[in-house]
Amino acid sequence: MPKKIMTGIDVFDAAMERIEWVFDTFSSVCLSFSGGKDSTVLFHLMANIARRKKRRFSVLFVDWEAQYQCTIEHVTRLREMYDDITDTFFWVALPLTTVNGVSQVQPEWVCWEDGAEWVRQPPEDAITRASFFPFYQNAMTFEEFIPAFNHWFAREKGMVAAILTGVRADESLNRFMGLVSGRKLRYAEDKPWTTASAEGFYYTMYPLYDWKTRDVWIYHARTRAAYNSLYDLMYRAGVPLRNMRVCEPFGPEQRKGLWLYHVLEPDTWGRMCARVSGAVGGALYANESGAYFALRKQITKPVHHTWQSYAMFLLESMPEKTAEHYKNKIAVYLRWWQSHGWPDGIPDEQDNDQGCKDIPSWRRICKTLLKNDFWCRMLAFSPNKPRHYERYLARMREKRKEWGIL
Repeated sequence: MPKKIMTGIDVFDAAMERIEWVFDTFSSVCLSFSGGKDSTVLFHLMANIARRKKRRFSVLFVDWEAQYQCTIEHVTRLREMYDDITDTFFWVALPLTTVNGVSQVQPEWVCWEDGAEWVRQPPEDAITRASFFPFYQNAMTFEEFIPAFNHWFAREKGMVAAILTGVRADESLNRFMGLVSGRKLRYAEDKPWTTASAEGFYYTMYPLYDWKTRDVWIYHARTRAAYNSLYDLMYRAGVPLRNMRVCEPFGPEQRKGLWLYHVLEPDTWGRMCARVSGAVGGALYANESGAYFALRKQITKPVHHTWQSYAMFLLESMPEKTAEHYKNKIAVYLRWWQSHGWPDGIPDEQDNDQGCKDIPSWRRICKTLLKNDFWCRMLAFSPNKPRHYERYLARMREKRKEWGIL
């Protein structure tokens, strides 16, 4: 288990040293910017050091179409503020697929989708041409786009690149585990805040990885640097500091904040409801600590069901296309566990089977279905690749017949 190492300096000075090292080590640098509090702090720190060193860097901002106007204004403001030290500001407004955690009718949605009535129009200078990036595939997932962009950026510059992001280990268990993992490739052992790409063309850097939420706001209080005014509105609406997030709105984690759109930007919210299926239901129920989206750690079932029969009931209640998707995933999951310790099938339930660790059970499958976890991350799956998906469905139908599962 990783241990904390006291360095004798505070997190601000440590972050400045890391960014200094990045500019001294890499000629090609890019910031991955979301408009949120963490990447905003990183933007300010990088800009101050870049000006002192007479350096420039690029910025990537992925526009999710359904975003607060406050965020768009903040991104525009920082782009103008730091125009003198920015190489290229990649404002991306291309169709990207992401999970819709509030609907089984439309379990995925595509921002900036052709033919759809958009929530808002992209800026005139945003990247809207699919041909701008040679790697871009129509409606590719965000998880595909980011590494492809990083790889392209490094190759375009003709040298190993540094991609900086405001991710902090304090944000979630998944991010903590990803940052401290002993299995990942780093630039060097004494640089735990770096991750090397498999090809070696770029490194992802996390200079703020050891900052706490309070450190971010201490920085803003002391420097009076520009930040997203959306946080002021969230504070007035009673949102706890730990829940203040700026991100795409409909994901399994992000849906908890949907109700805020109705409160803070009702006009934007009206267009979002018309644009994405399930938005109203998500706003009503996703912020409640109830059973609607399996938000409680412990889920319950009707007393006359086993967890396996309850899973079958849930699948039968879904739209056919969505149910087929889940059946394919569950079939692979069950088949894998048949050859890894459960040849006669997984148990109905086990101790601790609803947590982060993948402990197989039908209860865990039920929680995946109740959470509307379309990509089945809880069952250790990765996001779907849209361009291969139809071929995958056809192959899986045959495999399920062969295995005799579902």
